[in-house]
Amino acid sequence: MTDVIVVGAGPAGSAAACHLARAGLDVLLLEKAAFPREKVCGDGLTPRAVRELITLGVDLDRPGWARNRGVRLVAEGRALDLPWPDGTAFPAFGLLRTRRDFDELLARRAVACGAVLRERTRVTGPLLDDRTGRVVGVTTDAGALEARLVVAADGASSRLAVALGLRPRADRPVGVAVRRYFRSPRHDDDMLECHLDVVPAGYGWVFGMGDGTCNVGVALLRRTHHDPRRLMDSWTAALPPAWGLTPENATGPVRGAAIPTGFARLPHYRPGLLLVGDSGGMANPMNGEGITYALESARIAADVIVQALARPTASQRERVLYTYPQALRSSLGGPFTLGRWFVNAIENPHIMRLATRQGLTHPSLMRLAIRILANLTDPSPRTPTDHLAQALTHLTPAP
Repeated sequence: MTDVIVVGAGPAGSAAACHLARAGLDVLLLEKAAFPREKVCGDGLTPRAVRELITLGVDLDRPGWARNRGVRLVAEGRALDLPWPDGTAFPAFGLLRTRRDFDELLARRAVACGAVLRERTRVTGPLLDDRTGRVVGVTTDAGALEARLVVAADGASSRLAVALGLRPRADRPVGVAVRRYFRSPRHDDDMLECHLDVVPAGYGWVFGMGDGTCNVGVALLRRTHHDPRRLMDSWTAALPPAWGLTPENATGPVRGAAIPTGFARLPHYRPGLLLVGDSGGMANPMNGEGITYALESARIAADVIVQALARPTASQRERVLYTYPQALRSSLGGPFTLGRWFVNAIENPHIMRLATRQGLTHPSLMRLAIRILANLTDPSPRTPTDHLAQALTHLTPAP
C-alpha cells in the first residue's frame, strides 16, 4: 500500500504529486498515455499560475518558455495593451509553453521530488472498501492498487468521479474551446491577445509561442448554438492576411475540449478521494482559465492530505480531510461566483458591446477588470484599483 495514488499526470495531478512527495509521502502517479502527449489548451499562463510554478521549484530560465508581459484586448477596431500588475504578490510576467512540453515537464518534476510515475496505466475505477464504501485505491487495466488516499486528477470526464455518482452540476456553466497552431510572423508578440467581439460570452485569442508558431483559438464560456470550429474559421479568415493564420500555415488540426467551470462537480471530497483541477470543475468561469486553478487546487489538496495523514487516529484524519472543500471555497469561491455573474451578464450581446466599447476607452477601468478577470487581487492592496478589486472579489459570496 502506498500513501497516495494520484490519477492523471496533467498539471493538477503532477503538481499534487510533487507537493506530496516533497512532504515525504509515498506517491504513485498514474497516467493513461505516454509522454510526450497532446492536450487542448491556450498554453497561456498568467502571473497567478507562474507563482504556483515557482512554489513547485520549476526552473523558469530553461529553454522552452516564452514570457509575456500582459494582455492586449481587441474589439471594434480598438486595441488596449494592459501590462501585468507590478509590485504585487504575483510575478509581473506570464508564460507560454505547449502542453505537449509543459505536462511532461511537471510530471518529471514530480518524479525528481520522489513520486513514482507509471505511464500507459489506465485507471478503470475506484477500489472501494466492501464494508464502508470508502475509496481505498484504484482498479487499473493491470490490476488493483491500494492507497491510504486517492487524488482524482483525471480531467473533465473524470472516470473516478463518475463511478462515485459525482456528475457535473446543471447550474454551472460548461464552456468549450478549440485551438490550432499556425506558423506566423506574430510568434514573438509578448502580449496575450484576446479578441472580445467574436461572440458574446466568449473570445478569440492569438498567443505567440516564440517558436515560429501562434496558438490561435476560440473559447465559448458556456455552451451555445454556435459551432466553435466554424466560428474560429470565420473569425481567423477575417484577420489580417499578413498574420498568416490560414489553413496553409497550420501545423496541425483544430482540436477542441470542454471547459468545466465554477466548481462544476461537487463535492470535492468523498471518503478516501479528493478531486482537483478539471475533475472538480475548477476552471474560472470568467475566462475559462484552468491551469492556474489546477495548480492551486493541487497545492491545497496536498496541504490537507499532509496534515491529515499526520494525525494518529482515523477519525482525526477524516476531520482534517473534510476541511478540503471549505479550503477550496475560501480560496476560489468568491472569484468563481463573480465569474458566473460576469458570464451571465455578457451573454447579452448589447451588454457585451457596451462593456467593450466603454472599457477600451477607459484604461483604468480595464486595469481593474484584468485584475479581477485573472484573479490577481493583491492581498496587501496599495492603490485604489487594488482596494476595489480586492473588495469585489472578497465580498462576493462563495458558492
